[in-house]
Amino acid sequence: MKIFNSIQEFSSPAKTIVTLGTFDGVHKGHKSILDRLITSSRASGCESLVLTFFPHPRMVLQQNSDIKLLSTIEEKAQLLEDYGLDNLIIHPFDLAFSRLTAEEFVKDILVDKLSISKIIIGHDHRFGRNRTANIDDLIRFGNEYGFEVEKISALEVNETSVSSTKIRNALTVGDIDTANTFLGYPYFMTGTVAKGKQLGRTIGFPTANISIKEDYKLIPANGVYAASAVIDGKEEHGMMNIGTRPTVGGTERSIEVHFFNLDKDLYDKEIRVSMHYRLRDEQKFESVDALKGQLHKDREATLAYFKDNPA
Repeated sequence: MKIFNSIQEFSSPAKTIVTLGTFDGVHKGHKSILDRLITSSRASGCESLVLTFFPHPRMVLQQNSDIKLLSTIEEKAQLLEDYGLDNLIIHPFDLAFSRLTAEEFVKDILVDKLSISKIIIGHDHRFGRNRTANIDDLIRFGNEYGFEVEKISALEVNETSVSSTKIRNALTVGDIDTANTFLGYPYFMTGTVAKGKQLGRTIGFPTANISIKEDYKLIPANGVYAASAVIDGKEEHGMMNIGTRPTVGGTERSIEVHFFNLDKDLYDKEIRVSMHYRLRDEQKFESVDALKGQLHKDREATLAYFKDNPA
């Protein structure tokens, strides 16, 4: 897959079949449109192209929304690449872009820059300045400029009942089961292992402290989760704590993972940690010994989960 950091960077001698959107999380609700994009491009000999945007439009147009996203831009690119796309454009979204008229967007971008043969789009898609144009306008432009419009019907969209907003809401309350069902894969976070206070070592549960540089990445609700990561080509199981570590007087929120059968120096290593199951809320114990006893129970529960749910 070729990745372009703006529409202006894109270049291809072939005609394209295009879809566009934010695709946050690249979840089950996106699958039908991406599958149709790939199938149609292969059948026609055109190149498949996803046009997406960063920052998320709500970050620009609703600056007080403080939206958190399911995927960083790098994570989104990897998820889209897994579909077998030919091209991905990540265009910088700004106020100037939002003020393009519908016809400017169609002629100057879709037709002149992307050499569009077909666009595959949801029935309720709106575009152009103030989102005034709809699917009927797009079909009219298609007739005028010589490209096909393939509409994803309301029935197809409603069949999945999945949205990025629903997934964000589930993660915010720690409902990892619902989030993973809607995503079609375990929710994951990518970060660098940083040095912590190393308190876990003193009670027999050393942890990798995960530092995530993107402040817009959604961190699920505090709690203890069954987790996994592929490290040096091998899947490692463990348990993740998200929270402030109140038993040991912690105040800052952190993400820590204790891997069960791993004795490696992970400092400064970038890892992707997947979250499979929520064990419990984070809580303050009466003593460190009581915390240690609970961690042993968490370990047994996590091992049992992965035994019953092999990869």
